[in-house]
Amino acid sequence: MIEFKMPSLGADMEAGILRSWRVQPGDSVKAGDIIAEVETQKGIIEIEIFSSGVIEKLLLQVNEPVPVGKVMAIITEAGSATMPVPVPVSISNVPVTEVSEGAHVKASPLARKIAASKNISLSSIKGTGPGGAIIRADVEQLVNKPELPKTTTPDLSQSIRQAVAAAMSRSNKEIPHYYLDARINMEVCLDYMTRLNLERSVKNRILPVAFLIKAVALALRDAPDLNAWYTSEIERKDQINIGIVIALRTGGIIIPSINQADRKSIDEIMEKLTDLINRGRNLKLKSSEVSESTVSITSIGDGFTTTMLGIIYPPQVALIGFGSILEEAWAENGMLAARKVIHMSLAADHRATDGIYGNRFIGNVIHFLNHPELL
Repeated sequence: MIEFKMPSLGADMEAGILRSWRVQPGDSVKAGDIIAEVETQKGIIEIEIFSSGVIEKLLLQVNEPVPVGKVMAIITEAGSATMPVPVPVSISNVPVTEVSEGAHVKASPLARKIAASKNISLSSIKGTGPGGAIIRADVEQLVNKPELPKTTTPDLSQSIRQAVAAAMSRSNKEIPHYYLDARINMEVCLDYMTRLNLERSVKNRILPVAFLIKAVALALRDAPDLNAWYTSEIERKDQINIGIVIALRTGGIIIPSINQADRKSIDEIMEKLTDLINRGRNLKLKSSEVSESTVSITSIGDGFTTTMLGIIYPPQVALIGFGSILEEAWAENGMLAARKVIHMSLAADHRATDGIYGNRFIGNVIHFLNHPELL
């Protein structure tokens, strides 16, 4: 048996409200399936399951508050022995039959009829009859139960801002930050990108940010202490999941992740980034996309800012910032010329790494951006 618990969706979320179940008892599920939708300060999050099996029992009602860590469902693991089908029993000489909706739910015909007329799932009712069978009184009790108010956030953008502010305040108070900054000549990378885009439609063109993400992801392979979380001690992560800071149209930010970014091609990163931006701004993301990032990138994109100094998003231990790509004076081989330049910053947790370690990581990022054919 597996107790499926409400996952943590980041340092800025402690609870949500269950808005819908996507499964019923008896349904078979596999890793990656969406089993529920939970409303949080980040919008409606699709909750994924991370193991395969059969839904044994749903423990929460729709519109019920769901704190992080609360058990939401009981799951029988794939391959586990299943219980035999119960033998029908009778209640006051009325036979109780088995239903075919998912699990082996026992209910009297009258209880079933009332539930069907009220559009109530029998799997959501706890039976009090013999052998746990559902009887008429059980259904009527649920029908007469006052409906929970459907609480929604009146100003979601303000709610998101408050949640992020709380996480950043915690970060600023608890994490001993250190900062490093470097200038990167982007001429070679941009020329390479231009050649690639000549063969593509406008819709499928690659943007510089895809190269930045991939360069950071590959550099993190040799910097595992930056690809980590810190709670009471450093916890290095096996996957490199790059969180991308996305500005919402209504204000505030959200940080979904491109999981296993080091294993994705530039095209795959660009495709995933576009998808995350679209769904993120519509506040429709999956739980794994907002809870599994191991390090985050914030980028100004087109603008006038040269340097972006960020605050680490706990429990991560590093945040990489990129300013706008601007034309600057660049000295090389005793010659001065104008070059397209980007400023990269590293905000890192001094409990996990130091400046020498961070400097080596930045050097590796620069190496990949100077050799974009390696990305």
